[in-house]
Amino acid sequence: MSRRAEGFTLIELLVALAVFSLAVVALLNLAGENTRAAVALEERTFAVVVAENRAVELLTQPELPTLGEGRGAETAGDRTWTWTQQISRTADPAVLRIDVRVTRADSDRTLGEVTVFRGRG
Repeated sequence: MSRRAEGFTLIELLVALAVFSLAVVALLNLAGENTRAAVALEERTFAVVVAENRAVELLTQPELPTLGEGRGAETAGDRTWTWTQQISRTADPAVLRIDVRVTRADSDRTLGEVTVFRGRG
């Protein structure tokens, strides 16, 4: 038997390891991207839930909300969220527009936003 037929050369092994390592790096990068996307989606989901909750509170309270801007904070998903509500008139005097915007307490970036309309009477 010739020496060549006994196994792989060192160069062949190095090339195979290089190809394998590129595949592993690509898979690790993909896993990291999936994790980052999941965290971003979770944040947006909680922010929208907070915005919707605030909008429903304004729609269901017995008295009409006061025109202008209001601010507050709420805890959801073990995080503190800051909401800003803007209540304004519309072209129809019997309808109010309510905009609710939600950010993380440590950021100004809007993560969730809801607009609803409420009749005055």
